[in-house]
Amino acid sequence: MEDAFLIEEASRYDIKGKSYIGTPMKYYFMDMGLRNSRIHYRQLEVTHSMENVIYNELRMRGFHVDVGNLTVIEKGKDAKPIKKQLEVDFICNKGSKKYYIQSAYMLETETKMAQEIRPFLKINDSFKKIVITSNIPKPFYNDQGILIMNVYDFLLNADSLEL
Repeated sequence: MEDAFLIEEASRYDIKGKSYIGTPMKYYFMDMGLRNSRIHYRQLEVTHSMENVIYNELRMRGFHVDVGNLTVIEKGKDAKPIKKQLEVDFICNKGSKKYYIQSAYMLETETKMAQEIRPFLKINDSFKKIVITSNIPKPFYNDQGILIMNVYDFLLNADSLEL
């Protein structure tokens, strides 16, 4: 299906180890209309659709897009170390530019916001970190320097990642 340009594969990239992970890959539909038609409009998951649209827009802008994986060790309730896997939805590269992007349909609570920015806080580099959502009126930077922007601002402004 990749040869027919119906879907595209995004490789998983270990952010701390700076290497590609063999599996599992993540797949995105190149045409959401064909996807929806194929499944007879039964699974209209807005969160997945928004992530897919963001992926397609990034590819259209010429970015190489991977999915980021991050292994962190945190203390559990009993103070024992627990290994956890965090995901960054997109690592976007184009020339010397690099962005880490999270897609979050709604940021309704502080807990949800913390969940979305958590992987960013574990990445020790200075590349731009962005959360794209549907429920904020204007782009802004939070206290950690992370850009929070509306999906419409992202889609309608080709320079939106440079805000």
